Amino acid sequence: QVQLVESGGGLVQAGGSLRLSCAASGYSFSTHGMGWWRQAPGKEREFVAAISWSGSSTYYADSVKGRFTVSRDNAKNMVYLQMNSLKPDDTAVYYCARSVGIIVPKRNDEVAYWGQGTQVTVSS
Repeated sequence: QVQLVESGGGLVQAGGSLRLSCAASGYSFSTHGMGWWRQAPGKEREFVAAISWSGSSTYYADSVKGRFTVSRDNAKNMVYLQMNSLKPDDTAVYYCARSVGIIVPKRNDEVAYWGQGTQVTVSS
């Protein structure tokens, strides 16, 4: 069965960095787009970043553009989110997501599977 397991969350001061990892298993990793979403308390889950199956194309929400970088390693079935210059507004549970197919997922309805999430807390 498809499994997405996130790691790397934690508590960091504003201006700091974190690197999230997502380990994927149970399907053909290199033929699916992948993405990251986040959900803050009392808010809807929102798109953060996504990457194509080959890694050649990446997409970002305006709020994280220039600060976050999404990448993948198809040999290891891993996707990453490097987060720099973190702000208190970045505090949320971050979810790894697999697309419904080869497309790059940028909308909730383009996601077939979600990870369990990892908490990121940025203190001011």
